[in-house]
Amino acid sequence: MPTQLNQLLNIKYPIIQAPMFLVSNTAMVIAAMKAGIAGCIPALNYRTLPELKTAIHELKAAKLEGGSFGFNLIVNKSNLKYKEQLRVLCEEGCDFIITSLGSPEDTINEAHKVGIKVLCDVTDLKFAKKVEALGADAIIAVNNEAGGHRGEISPKDLIQLLKSNCNIPIISAGGVGTKADLDRMLGYGADGVSVGSPFIASVEAGVTDDYKQACVDYGAKDIVMTQRISGTPCTVINTPYVQKIGTKESWLESVLNKNKKLKKWVKMIRFSIGMKATEKAAKEATYKTVWVAGPSIEHTTEILPVKSIIQNLTA
Repeated sequence: MPTQLNQLLNIKYPIIQAPMFLVSNTAMVIAAMKAGIAGCIPALNYRTLPELKTAIHELKAAKLEGGSFGFNLIVNKSNLKYKEQLRVLCEEGCDFIITSLGSPEDTINEAHKVGIKVLCDVTDLKFAKKVEALGADAIIAVNNEAGGHRGEISPKDLIQLLKSNCNIPIISAGGVGTKADLDRMLGYGADGVSVGSPFIASVEAGVTDDYKQACVDYGAKDIVMTQRISGTPCTVINTPYVQKIGTKESWLESVLNKNKKLKKWVKMIRFSIGMKATEKAAKEATYKTVWVAGPSIEHTTEILPVKSIIQNLTA
């Protein structure tokens, strides 16, 4: 499967194991690298900078066996740790950084000084052109089949729109759970894919067995959008608890979000509350089951090692 992504990240298969908040860890990425794809972890999965440094050192040691690894940075004001996380990544080194939810300008400038490639999440042509102009090495096209914070455009339309208007590699994010899905995205013109949800139900994933089993038991029809996590629509499994609390913002949040001065603070508070609830559901046994996932869990039928999931995607 030779594509521009293979060349960009020096990998066998044009696949990035997508960064997933609370789920991704070094064990998953090491297994991904050994199986011939790239792996990525959200920097926010580490509470402290020393923990982030330890993860980088572990991945660099494992990289002797090949593969490519990176970290995801939330680059807007909601991430108070952003600047320090970027500094650590540039000092310690990694193969690539994926930016989300903000301008990647500072990240691109600093990362390129030390030879780190920068891939940027976008959901439309406007932002794709912006990040290309800033010097991004590739675009991650987040479509309407993605998990988490997804876009609004179909995979085919988004890939073809960006391919015809941009001159850097386009990596499709969303809607890949099988080899046929991968082939479909490459057929649309994508240079590779970013795959997340199928890896939640992996042996190596750092979440509860209940969360993993939910990805086996539920399917695409059970994925709903909620504003109750980050203040921005996010896909979750429609568990009885999600049905109970609803998926819309409260009336008070709705009123406050219309106030330009208060909107930022309301979103930060909602983000903090939502992330704590999500973390508890992912890491502990609780009836408050808010599990983030995308519709590609439709093809998850059992909990498998990362290596086996990659084999299913590339066989």
